[in-house]
Amino acid sequence: MITITTAIRNHSESFRFQFWTSPFFNKLQLCIKITTPSLPHSSSSSSSTTTIIMGLFSNPKHSPRSPSYLFPSLIALCLLSLTVLLLYKVDDVVSRTGTVVGHNLEPTPWHVFPQRTFDDEPRQRRAVKILQCSYLTCRIATEDVTISDSAFKKQPHSDCPDFFGAIRRDLQPWVSTRISKEHVEEAQKYAAFRVVIVGGKMYVDFYYACVQSRAMFTIWSFLQLLRRFPGLVPDVDLMFDCMDKPTINKTEHESMPLPLFRYCTTKEHFDIPFPDWSFWGWPEINIRTWQEEFLDIKKGSQAVSWKNKVPLAYWKGNPDVASPVRLELLNCNDSEQWGAQIMRQDWGEAARSGFKQSKLSDQCNHRYKIYAEGYAWSVSLKYILACGSVTLIISPQYEDFFSRGLITQQNYWLVDPLQLCPSIKSAVDWGNQHPIQAEAIGKRGQKFMENLRMDQIYDYMFHLISEYSKLLDFKPTPPSTALEVCIDSVLCYADDKQRLFLSKSNVLPSEAPPCTLKPS
Repeated sequence: MITITTAIRNHSESFRFQFWTSPFFNKLQLCIKITTPSLPHSSSSSSSTTTIIMGLFSNPKHSPRSPSYLFPSLIALCLLSLTVLLLYKVDDVVSRTGTVVGHNLEPTPWHVFPQRTFDDEPRQRRAVKILQCSYLTCRIATEDVTISDSAFKKQPHSDCPDFFGAIRRDLQPWVSTRISKEHVEEAQKYAAFRVVIVGGKMYVDFYYACVQSRAMFTIWSFLQLLRRFPGLVPDVDLMFDCMDKPTINKTEHESMPLPLFRYCTTKEHFDIPFPDWSFWGWPEINIRTWQEEFLDIKKGSQAVSWKNKVPLAYWKGNPDVASPVRLELLNCNDSEQWGAQIMRQDWGEAARSGFKQSKLSDQCNHRYKIYAEGYAWSVSLKYILACGSVTLIISPQYEDFFSRGLITQQNYWLVDPLQLCPSIKSAVDWGNQHPIQAEAIGKRGQKFMENLRMDQIYDYMFHLISEYSKLLDFKPTPPSTALEVCIDSVLCYADDKQRLFLSKSNVLPSEAPPCTLKPS
């Protein structure tokens, strides 16, 4: 008997191709056997097996001997057939594999956006890329660095900032009931992807595509956390939505709160806020890592003294995002009447001009900067606070993970949305009459963001996942539809610009332990 086998596997199953020849009852059988597993979003959870008998060639006892070229020809025929079937099966698999860049995924139905088509690459090349990046890369890449708490014993333990206390408040709905597998799977209805971490390895099950590169940079953030604290991040199973608005309303889900991670929340929602993707970069609008952007913004803020800064309130952004407050803000664009300068941001034009007119570090020349929420919360808050101007926050509806640490009149000024233009004018007049106090508010806001280093962000992620993990009443295991994701597999999918941005946020294992979460 001659047998040739090849296989492609995910973490728990494989699809396998075999062919063999075997003489039985004076006949030569040539067979091909294909075994395929269940795949993401397949209606069947079981594997299937196909066996094809290529031919039966009788070999009677007294018949003349077969020509010497017959057997090699049959082997060649089998190999050709195997190749055709292999290509067919591989194409079938990759055509149903969701990826970090959105292959084979529909946009989220609760926030529809134009679907990426991938028409710019040939079908065969796309299939090879999915096969390589999703199925082979993590099996080849090896990075097994393990540390433990004992490695930090000589390092000082610092206390976490007060706003880390919001972690326990966010998770309070599940303290008494715990989080069951049913909770997690029910939350899938509202999730774009599922993250499962087991033994320091990460598995992702994709359900919907995310706009632009949000999924890529969010998943990258989890991988960097694992790299920063290897061996310390607990096993976890969570659902994540990458769009803007919270969806788990407390009234609608009062009987069964669903745990869903996203970038923001409100007091009326159970959604659990997590650091947004832009801390690791936003290549579509040329925003670099938070560490790079903050240093440049702070430097830009020092180019002009407080006395010489423009004594007006400044806002530049996109008002066309279904945001009533931003549309209303356009009416305040009168430096004489309202003390405000309001400008539209056209990101399409900015991209065409190479983002020369939209550098964040060049937008710190006013004494006052306005923060207005967009479709939901906006990533712009951190960049506005970083300027060191007095941040005028129009009474916010949404909260991200760090905004719970802000204190009105201490590191920002609250603006009344019902009296928007007069409220802005009042803040500007007060600040111009009290320049020392106004400058101090701006500096404290900038200092708050300076303290929000990437080290602190990883600490927040670590404690959030650790506290969430403690509430699980089941042992996390990767579902059969999930695929392992690693740093190399994300880089495999990234284009040149994305790869540049990602590489700048690569971390090394931490030499210091996470900060100590204060008792509740």
